[in-house]
Amino acid sequence: MATLTRNIGLSLGADICWPLCFEHIIKRMKPVTYQGDTISFAVERVTIEPYALAQPVKYDVVIDRLTHWYDTTREWIKKGVLMDGLYVFNNPWSVQSMEKHTSYAAMTALGMPIPETWMVPPKAYEALPDLKPTLKQYARLFDLAAVGKKIGYPLFMKPYDGGGWKGVTRIKDEAALKKAYDESGTMVMHLQKAVEPFDRFVRTIGFGPQTRSVLYDPDAPLHDRYTMKKEDEFLGAEDRQVLVDTTLTINAFFGWDFNSCEALRKDGVWYPIDFANPCPDSQVTSLHYHFPWLVKAYLKWAMFCAATKRPMRKAFEWDPYYAIARRDLPYKEKLKLYGAHARAVLEADKFDEFCKTQLKDVDALAAEFFGTPEAKESVRLKTAALFPAHEVAPFTELFFKRIQQWRADQ
Repeated sequence: MATLTRNIGLSLGADICWPLCFEHIIKRMKPVTYQGDTISFAVERVTIEPYALAQPVKYDVVIDRLTHWYDTTREWIKKGVLMDGLYVFNNPWSVQSMEKHTSYAAMTALGMPIPETWMVPPKAYEALPDLKPTLKQYARLFDLAAVGKKIGYPLFMKPYDGGGWKGVTRIKDEAALKKAYDESGTMVMHLQKAVEPFDRFVRTIGFGPQTRSVLYDPDAPLHDRYTMKKEDEFLGAEDRQVLVDTTLTINAFFGWDFNSCEALRKDGVWYPIDFANPCPDSQVTSLHYHFPWLVKAYLKWAMFCAATKRPMRKAFEWDPYYAIARRDLPYKEKLKLYGAHARAVLEADKFDEFCKTQLKDVDALAAEFFGTPEAKESVRLKTAALFPAHEVAPFTELFFKRIQQWRADQ
C-alpha cells in the first residue's frame, strides 16, 4: 500500500493542440488505484539536451512524436528502454527499421490482400566511391514499361519508405510512368496496383487496443478529409471488425502502440494500402470532430501503461502470426485469429477493466473540457501555426464548432 506518482513525458515536435488538451485533462483527474497503491500522474515536456548513458530516465512512459526523424531523441529513448525500464509509444527499433516496404511484405506473408506491389531501383544515385563498379557489375537494365504492363494501369508510384504523400503519383499509362520515374531522382520507389473502383476509403486509427474508423475523402481539402460520419453510417458490423482486426494485427506485429491503417473496399474486399504510420496525424486542424476521441485515447493508454508498469517489448514476437498463417484456413478465419492474438498482446481485457474501474471519469472530464476556453485556445494556437492570419479566426470557429458537435453526440 503506497502513494505513488507515475511520470509521463511528452516528446514532441510541432505538436501544439493535443498536448495542451492532454495536460489540462490529466490535471483534472483523481488518483487511480492499482494493486492497492494510490497512483497520481505528472506530465512533463521532454527537452533535448546532452545526457550521460548512466543518467537515469525519470519517466515511466514517454509518448514519442520525434524518433521517426530526430536521431538524438531516438537514441535517448532506446537507452531509456534498455537501461531504465522506460515504456514508450512506439517501439523505437521498429520505427527505425520498419518502413512501408517491410510492412507490405510482412502483411502479404500473413495473407492480407495487399495490392500487387513492385520495388524498382532508383532512377539516380548519390555519387559514392564504389557506385560505378557496383552498378556496372550488378545492376541490370530493366524495361520499366514491361513492369508497368505486368502490374496494370492505373497504378501508384510512391516512395518505399513513405513520407507524408511526398512523391506519390497516380499513373494512368506508360508515358506517365516514364515521366514520374524520370522525376523521382534518388528515391527508391514502389509501383502499386491501384484499387479502383472502390466504394469506401476508411482510415482506422489504432491506439493500444482502442480503434476508431473514419470515412476518408482524399480529394477533399485537408480539413475535410476526415468526414464526420459515424461508423455505423458507413460500416456494417462485419466490415468494422475486419478493419479493427487488420489494424490491431499490424500494430501488435510491429510493436506500435499508435498507428493508422488506410484501406479501400472493392467488391466487398478490404485492401490495406497504407499502414506504416506509427506517428500519424494528431492535429485538430485535420481531425476536428474526431480530435477529442484521439486525446482520450492518448490519455487512457498512457495512464494504463504508466499505472500498471506495462513492460516494453524489446524484441519482435512474430512466430504466433506465422503459425496462424500456415494453417489451412480461409483468410477471414486467419484474420480473426490474428486479431484475437493482437488483443492479447495489447492486453485489451485488462485495459478495458482498468478503464471501467479507474478511468471512468475520463469521458465526462473530456466532454466538459472540450467546451472550455482553454480547449478553444488550443484549437486557435494550432490553427494560427498553419493557416494565414486572415483565416485563423474563421477556421478556429469551424474546428471548435465540430468539436461541440462531438460533445453533443456523446
